[in-house]
Amino acid sequence: MRKIGILLIVLLAVPAMMFGQGARNIRISEVLVNNTVSLQDEFGNHDAWMELENTAFSTYNVRGMYITTDKSVLDKSLSAPERIKRMCIIPSGDPRTVMSARQHLVLYLNSNPKRGATHLAVPVDSLGKNWVALYDGNGIDLIDSVSIPRLSVNESYALLKVERGKYVWGVMQPDMVTPGIANEQSITESKAAKLKRDDPHGFGITVLSMGIVFFCLTLLFVFFSLFGKFMSDRSAQKKAQEKRSKQAATIEAAKKAEADFKSKQASLVNKEIYMAVIAMALKQYQDDAHDIESGIITINPKHSKWTRV
Repeated sequence: MRKIGILLIVLLAVPAMMFGQGARNIRISEVLVNNTVSLQDEFGNHDAWMELENTAFSTYNVRGMYITTDKSVLDKSLSAPERIKRMCIIPSGDPRTVMSARQHLVLYLNSNPKRGATHLAVPVDSLGKNWVALYDGNGIDLIDSVSIPRLSVNESYALLKVERGKYVWGVMQPDMVTPGIANEQSITESKAAKLKRDDPHGFGITVLSMGIVFFCLTLLFVFFSLFGKFMSDRSAQKKAQEKRSKQAATIEAAKKAEADFKSKQASLVNKEIYMAVIAMALKQYQDDAHDIESGIITINPKHSKWTRV
């Protein structure tokens, strides 16, 4: 018996979950509150209207869901019946409420429900600002809502594609209004607008800016540290090279001085030898100890008191 009860709970819960999941795929895609020429209903009237879009690839019936423009329903203290009293239900009985994949449905606002399932007695201010919300069939879960600014005649407020997977609301001129079909017009969002949308309080840009500053300071610290070390090493190498050059110059000067000294000594020794030889030759000439040859002095070996150098 217990197993049967659990099975029944599961069987009842799964459809309910699937139903809730499907409702989340429905969104408001376009609203026009001051209509004079854009769209006529089956009776030729120009009523205000809103457009729903099924963003899923499966079919979903929006009958039993609620539309409201009364912001008091946001009060969480309200019970579901009290909230439902301030809403208008999407009635059944019309095949158009069965929305297939990517299909759009136009609902007339501020209209008479007796005209059909797509006519709702939802009040709108055609000259001022409005707020429109879509609630699930339980009257509790808010599926989608949009705050509409003051619009000119026949202008709509539409959900426009910015980039893949991202949309923003924008004002559509009368010749660009697209009831019942996809809002094909896409807009190019400026970087400032995108930043404001993604980071409304500026925390992200603050963290990013501080990160960039600290990153640049770190780079400067590393650069000047490495540059200082490079210049210090280069200066040390230059000083060492100058020292080696001075030592080499000193050694070269010392070698040159030593060579000059030796050269001078050798020159002095040669002079002394020449003088000794000449003196010895003159002595031998006086002693008549040479060969008689005209103009030639011949030194013959002879032992004398002169010391041979």
